[in-house]
Amino acid sequence: MSAVPPHPALRHLGTRASRDPSRDPPTSPKLKISILSFRLRGPTRYPPSSNTLVFSRKFDEIRRPIRAVNALSQEGSLQELDDTPVSVALVPISGETQFDRVMAQAQQLEESVVVVWMASWCRKCIYLKPKLEKLAAEYYPRLRFYSVDVNSVPHKLVARAGVTKMPTIQLWKDGKKQAEVIGGHKAYLVVNEVRDMIENEDDT
Repeated sequence: MSAVPPHPALRHLGTRASRDPSRDPPTSPKLKISILSFRLRGPTRYPPSSNTLVFSRKFDEIRRPIRAVNALSQEGSLQELDDTPVSVALVPISGETQFDRVMAQAQQLEESVVVVWMASWCRKCIYLKPKLEKLAAEYYPRLRFYSVDVNSVPHKLVARAGVTKMPTIQLWKDGKKQAEVIGGHKAYLVVNEVRDMIENEDDT
């Protein structure tokens, strides 16, 4: 019985499976070294980028105080938060009657008051007001700060206080003016002078 010739495809596979290794193209020595190095050291690990490091540091800065608060809360030693105001609004005085009432109440309580004389058209007054409100928070509640718009009160009251320039910050006690600061220069200098005026109240 004659042998059946193999199928052409099978004959091709058989040829590939039985090829001579000596006929394969030679492998480069550099390629062999790279493969060996990869097997020994593993894949190359690139250092993190600068953006990753910055994000990691910021995250740690946020996480640190949170951990501290949690730890204090668990220990039961977390103190109550300070409720001291950052700024205290100047209480507006709209007339002579209110002005006299404020002075009478302060005299009864043996307290001093600070009166800020200003005007709506005065740019320095507008810029100085929020800084004086922060200063008022430093002395709250033992010292009250008030504001008077010279355009909204009778001129008689302005003349009584001896106000000729704006802004003028006055310290009153026992119904009498004790000292004053005319805010014609930089705001931080005016605030410092007002603070000195308050601190030196006993010397007036």
